[in-house]
Amino acid sequence: MVSPKPGDPTSFVGAPIPVLASPTDLSPAGLLDRTEPSHELTAAEETGGVDWDRIAALPEFKGLLHRKARFIAPASILFLVYYFALPALVGYARPFMERRVGPVNLAYLFALSQFFMAWTLAALYVRAAGVFDRDAKAILDGIHRT
Repeated sequence: MVSPKPGDPTSFVGAPIPVLASPTDLSPAGLLDRTEPSHELTAAEETGGVDWDRIAALPEFKGLLHRKARFIAPASILFLVYYFALPALVGYARPFMERRVGPVNLAYLFALSQFFMAWTLAALYVRAAGVFDRDAKAILDGIHRT
């Protein structure tokens, strides 16, 4: 068997021992002082970062969180109540849900309306999220200016 020649990248094929610093080596020797890609930096090493503690203390950021909670909590509660109303009404108000409206009964119409309710809430959230994102960008821009 032929021993690999140092520095020859093709000589490691079939070699009984690994060749250090070969093109396929995951940790090539002699490159310990290389710069790490940005996705491998720790928070302390990251340059140009954002001071999140400073942002979290801002009244504008606290107001943004409050506005988001004022939208998300009621929307979630409304969705859950509306969603669980169908099985509750079918179970406990069966005569009401069996009333005919044209060719179908109220239960089918209520079930169909849940799709429209979900789409409506999603559309409202997308619109509100645009406002939240704009406000968050304004907060970050304000931090970078100071």
